[in-house]
Amino acid sequence: MTTPSSAQFPVRGTPTKALLGATIGFFIGFGGVSLFGPTAHSFMLAMKLTPTQVGFLVAIPMLTGSLLRIPFGAWVDRNGGKLPFLILLLASLVGIVGLWFMLLTLYPDRLTAAYYPLLLLFGGLGGCGIATFSVGIGQVSYWYPKSQQGKALAIYAGLGNTSPGLVAIVLPMIIAGGGLWFGYLVSVGIVIAGIVLYVVLGFNAPYFQLRNQGLPPTRAATAAQAHGQELYPAGSMLQTLLDSAAKWRTWALVVLYFTSFGGFLALTAWLPTFWMDFYASPRWVALALTAGFSLFSSLIRVPGGSWADHFGGERVAAFAYIVLLLGAIFMTLSTNFTLTVVGEILVAAGMGIANAAVFKLVPQYVPDAVGGAAGWVGGLGALGGFAVPPILGAIAQSLGRIGYARGNIVFVVLGILSLVCTFVLYRSRENIATHKLSITATSSR
Repeated sequence: MTTPSSAQFPVRGTPTKALLGATIGFFIGFGGVSLFGPTAHSFMLAMKLTPTQVGFLVAIPMLTGSLLRIPFGAWVDRNGGKLPFLILLLASLVGIVGLWFMLLTLYPDRLTAAYYPLLLLFGGLGGCGIATFSVGIGQVSYWYPKSQQGKALAIYAGLGNTSPGLVAIVLPMIIAGGGLWFGYLVSVGIVIAGIVLYVVLGFNAPYFQLRNQGLPPTRAATAAQAHGQELYPAGSMLQTLLDSAAKWRTWALVVLYFTSFGGFLALTAWLPTFWMDFYASPRWVALALTAGFSLFSSLIRVPGGSWADHFGGERVAAFAYIVLLLGAIFMTLSTNFTLTVVGEILVAAGMGIANAAVFKLVPQYVPDAVGGAAGWVGGLGALGGFAVPPILGAIAQSLGRIGYARGNIVFVVLGILSLVCTFVLYRSRENIATHKLSITATSSR
């Protein structure tokens, strides 16, 4: 039997183009994290919102963006990723168009608190694009051979994660020049451009294209090998979700990612409000500090993955959470602007490095259900972006101005909990290794 050649079964796209398309699509979709962060103060003044309501407002895009990561990430195994990617981007577009129309027709005089539920609805739709992360992870992984996946995924996640920081810089500049409604109109145009680029570049991996051409799974996999594909769908994603959910280590990893990535999302949305309301910082200073936090935390994730490879995921994770904890203590106790900035930098570094280390640990602790574990960790962990801002807003509302600082105690608690989980995971791994060594020694006697 002859092996099919790539000429016999042509496919569209290349790994490089697919990586570029997925990165652009994720970058555009992930901008939903900053839908309200740079503009929350304007909505608060126009609608007379409480700090708690502002907390829910900046967090709502993360609710849909986080929960949809699980089913849409699993859907990649059925169709390769392009369809779910486009559905999420189009849903995000609908949400941002809705926000633009509200501002065009109501802001500022007629935009009252009565429209708050509608604002949350459009914000939730706008956040759907955040879920493209899990879709792109699968799509890129299928295109690249195993030896190149680490580098490809680091580029994808690291560059895509810079979107909120850049939005925090650019969106206020656009708003300053044309008004709040114009800022969201430009956002609509950017999302449309991103969708077009993704359609042009973001092809499914060879296996899925060949399946769509009518080849049965076995023959499609054989033909896809001629195009360099090494990774293929491994049966039912529902089963791997169930298997991984039954393992306690999966939930320990969820806690770790809830702190690092969920915390990153929460602070990216909340920091503009924090700096303006606690330190009375000028708007540009608050947004610059937020953008710096987001960009630094995103970019340090790339070398963080290499450090985890070299020094071990547990050691790097423990170091990262210690740095995060130290920074959170500074931000909680300090009323000094400079010291709080130092705390923010430490928190950003800890969260970025930990984000890389956690996904290094997933295949080590849940090796027989990696896809399902990654779905739970990525989806539920990102929920921190939704859960934390309302807590920060409630603390600020109950304690007054000092509550904006004291609210960061949430990250102190999460940092301690994550260190405990890291230690427990490491000890359980040591115990497994010791047990296997004991069995090997016994059987050799």
